[in-house]
Amino acid sequence: MAPLVLSLLAFGGLAATQDTRQEGASLTSQFYQGQVDALWERMAPQTQEALGSKQRLVAVREQILAWGEETEVLSETVSTHGGHDIYLRQVRFKNTPDIIAITWTFDGQGKVVAFTIRPQQTSPQPAASERLDYKNRTPLQLPFSDEFYVFWGGRSVEQNYHAAHAGQRFAMDLLVLQDGSSHRGEGSRNEDYFCFGKPILAPADGRVVEVIDGVADNVPGEMNPSQPTGNRVVIDHGNDEYSVLAHLRQGSVRATKGQVVRTGTQLADCGNSGNSSEAHLHYQLQAGPEFGKATALPAQFSNYLADDKPVALGEPVKGQRIRQATAAP
Repeated sequence: MAPLVLSLLAFGGLAATQDTRQEGASLTSQFYQGQVDALWERMAPQTQEALGSKQRLVAVREQILAWGEETEVLSETVSTHGGHDIYLRQVRFKNTPDIIAITWTFDGQGKVVAFTIRPQQTSPQPAASERLDYKNRTPLQLPFSDEFYVFWGGRSVEQNYHAAHAGQRFAMDLLVLQDGSSHRGEGSRNEDYFCFGKPILAPADGRVVEVIDGVADNVPGEMNPSQPTGNRVVIDHGNDEYSVLAHLRQGSVRATKGQVVRTGTQLADCGNSGNSSEAHLHYQLQAGPEFGKATALPAQFSNYLADDKPVALGEPVKGQRIRQATAAP
């Protein structure tokens, strides 16, 4: 749920800025192409000192060429830590089965203060689950009427970092994109993010069993790991199925504990509270009311559009644009 790198995550971490992602991708391309002089100029003095000379970059590139060409980009994520922007690119190469992690770390002036490229020590595996074939009894609709983008979602760890965590095995992180960006301008304010303040709706009939609405929204790029979900609403749909909707905007929760809600009832606004570095919605279905303790369940949604194509019943996956096909009653 959290950083969209980490995402979001432990809930992962969301992206810091679109510019950082573009810069990281551009420098990676320059590295592949052997543009050593340009890369050297981008590096901070301490980075140059650590490498020793441009020839060290040439030698590293020659080692990487043994892996062949890059064949697949599994993920590109951006986070902020200690005043630095960090770009992480997870890829596959033609001649190695390993997942390769490429990391560029930038200071406040855009200089490269660290650069690493290496196989991941251990490729994360999906958490074990006895509910892989589970079909929810509750008819679910998407918990919003606007079009959202699935930043994390799916059954594999490559699609969904949540999949490696048993309690969030089938969770999704969702935000709004416009022209490939989740925010306008520099994204320094929550209000810059297109999903911030969007109505979050009940995905099905049920009774509200938990409400948290007092956690401050984070400054973009910062996170609150002490309160992972931030503001949240938990709904009991019956059939041992509970929806968790998290990272809600402080002060926006309209639902009250014990309230009976109908599909489409507005519960709150999308926010950036909890262990979240960027405004987004975390949604998961589980077999009990307690977040972090209940068994995670797959969630199949009815009658929605994925990349403008109708889906009668399905599970959204990373990279899709999704919206409800018909308005909730």
